[in-house]
Amino acid sequence: MKLNTITHAPGSKHAKRRVGRGIGSGLGKTAGRGHKGQKSRSGGYHKVGFEGGQMPLQRRLPKRGFKSQTLKYNAEVTLTALDQLGAAEVNILTLKTAGLVGNIARVVKVVKTGELTKAVKLNGIGATAGAKAAIEAAGGSVE
Repeated sequence: MKLNTITHAPGSKHAKRRVGRGIGSGLGKTAGRGHKGQKSRSGGYHKVGFEGGQMPLQRRLPKRGFKSQTLKYNAEVTLTALDQLGAAEVNILTLKTAGLVGNIARVVKVVKTGELTKAVKLNGIGATAGAKAAIEAAGGSVE
């Protein structure tokens, strides 16, 4: 084999389609663009979602709702979960290691769902008014 005898594999190379080069080419006259209209002209285009001047669908439908991206860093813990945890002092790190809140949680709040029988001291964790009353009634505290 010599460098001057190397050829492409058969079928790997084919001629580029040449449009508008006469009737015999099969793509003469309109060159595959159909007859008239915006898309047949040079430079003819329209925006994505353009409906010919009719009010587009994305503008006809009402705007609705909003989802805050900061909410994914918030987490809730119930009184029942705190009772089952059985720790005297609770902070965000202990809740993460126990699997009660996700690893990306930054703000944790205790909600009043269920009952609390053990005294629990909360450090760096918020609590609703009802949950705070229940924790203090069980002999715990909220900082």
